[in-house]
Amino acid sequence: MIMTIDDLRTILVACAGESDGPLDGDIRDVDFDELGYDSLALMETAARIRSDFGVTIPDERIAELRTPREILDLVNG
Repeated sequence: MIMTIDDLRTILVACAGESDGPLDGDIRDVDFDELGYDSLALMETAARIRSDFGVTIPDERIAELRTPREILDLVNG
């Protein structure tokens, strides 16, 4: 199953409890720090990706990923 940016956006919002305001537009190359996502939110994102898409992203690897595009490339690669 291919993960789209909208799939990832939905997961990010669910994991951080944010409104969809900061994630509007093309966020693919926006750094997670700028989006307001810390390591805990990204670890929850990785758990949700494993559940929904069957792709395991180790904690140390998710901490290295800086943008949504990097997650999409990893999941879809």
